[in-house]
Amino acid sequence: MDALAGLLEGPRARGAFMIRACFDPPWAVRVEDRAPLTVMLMVRGDAWVVPDTGERLRLRAGDLAIARGPDPYTCADDPGTEPRAVILPGGECGYPDGLPLNGSMDLGVRTWGDRPDGAAVLLIGTYLVRGEIGGRLLDALPPLLSLTSEQWDCPLTPLLMAEVTRDEPGQEVVLDRLLDLLVIAALRSWFAGPSAEPPAWYRALGDPVAGRALRLLQDDPAHPWTVASLAAGAGVSRAALARRFTELVGEPPMAYLTGWRLALAADRLRDTDDTLGAIARQVGYGSAFALSTAFKRVYGVSPQEYRAPTA
Repeated sequence: MDALAGLLEGPRARGAFMIRACFDPPWAVRVEDRAPLTVMLMVRGDAWVVPDTGERLRLRAGDLAIARGPDPYTCADDPGTEPRAVILPGGECGYPDGLPLNGSMDLGVRTWGDRPDGAAVLLIGTYLVRGEIGGRLLDALPPLLSLTSEQWDCPLTPLLMAEVTRDEPGQEVVLDRLLDLLVIAALRSWFAGPSAEPPAWYRALGDPVAGRALRLLQDDPAHPWTVASLAAGAGVSRAALARRFTELVGEPPMAYLTGWRLALAADRLRDTDDTLGAIARQVGYGSAFALSTAFKRVYGVSPQEYRAPTA
């Protein structure tokens, strides 16, 4: 498993919110949907992304921005334009005074705004659910990042433009997969750039000692790993592995393994109907009780409470 694959390992988009937004200036939309991750691809014209805190960002045609939630922000033709609509959780839309829009800006299948051939056109894809493996990715990202058209060339734009307005059986699944590909392509370019600040364990994957041990843990978390067996796999002594791993990753190998196993378990609790016993075996715990005890110690709730849908 390479470094980026390890970072992106986890749940993928399922029923993501995908829309083509088309506006004529002046326009501004306030985003308060608390979504964990939103991708904005500027297809035509330009726009500003203005977070409540931090630096604002200008997008031109071909540029892409990724906003890490849940903090709100505003998209506009100009930073001074007052919002005329507010995006709320679940894709609900309203006026700034709280009244619902009631579809007044709907322009057809997954198209929203002033008119379909507006001066500014954005493709927007939003992941609605945060998974624990996805949490590792989100923790590696700044609140707002961007890639200019000079930094990357996105071959997915024409395909996304063609697919987003289609209304055919299985279309949501097609769009989910395209959104995943867009995110992977964008983050691969961003992580390769000088402004990226990936987490310590991501950087450690490039180390011949710690990286080898990390790949062993990530590829087979259910194996009964010990420091000795990891050291043997990395071709070094136990002391050398423990020292190098802790230095680069920021925690000892067994502590990292515990966090990785519980993160995997959290994903499976939310994304599958597997029993707790089955999940325990999949992630390296000897029993449902052992997993439940460790899970509650770290997450503060039992696996059953974590799995229960929130209102």
